[in-house]
Amino acid sequence: MYTWFLVAAIASPSGISDELKVDSGYEAALVVPATGVQIYECAEKDGKFGWQFKGPEATLYDDKRSGVIGKHYGGPTWEASDGSKVKGALKARQDAPAGNIPWLLLTTTTEGAGRFAGVAFIQRVNTSGGIAPKSSCDKAMSGKVERVDYKADYYLYRKK
Repeated sequence: MYTWFLVAAIASPSGISDELKVDSGYEAALVVPATGVQIYECAEKDGKFGWQFKGPEATLYDDKRSGVIGKHYGGPTWEASDGSKVKGALKARQDAPAGNIPWLLLTTTTEGAGRFAGVAFIQRVNTSGGIAPKSSCDKAMSGKVERVDYKADYYLYRKK
């Protein structure tokens, strides 16, 4: 005896600009909420001191936020608990509501078989927090690191 399950399609996120839309040959396969930090370092760039983005550190959850499915870290890389990985490269960005890091569209490369295999695009949307510190950054503070809390939803797309 066979049991059949209907799986509802994942709707693309709302409120995104045309630049963040994924080609019609792809569909959202996973929604991966994340909670963590955006890491900034006080450093000199082009003769001026400021908070420079170093990378993220976040925990990835299933779509109901009921279980941990992996981690997100510099690269940027999303790594599932099964060892499969996705590495992203920025394709487009959209300003988020004030006080929140931008929404992004990234092209990807994948490693390993598993949950994240075959992912071609990632959208980072519904961001909360994560912007560079507002505190001063000068020569005396050079090398100081700040970890800023953030949340986001990552939509992972595969070919249809």
